[in-house]
Amino acid sequence: MIKYDRLWVTLKENNISQYKLVKDYGIDNAQLHRLRKNMVVKTIILDNLCRILDCRIEDIMEYVPDDTEAE
Repeated sequence: MIKYDRLWVTLKENNISQYKLVKDYGIDNAQLHRLRKNMVVKTIILDNLCRILDCRIEDIMEYVPDDTEAE
């Protein structure tokens, strides 16, 4: 499973709020909702977030194996 927990830490480190992402950078609120719920998001959104935050992809997401994948 892909988790976006690191995104919220990186946003805080850069003093960028979710409100600012929507208002100043044009990130869709629906995409932020999907990120909060660790759902599928468009790669263009991930690309934009990396550009906005001047970070690498691993600074906003990580892969965590599901328990069922270990079988």
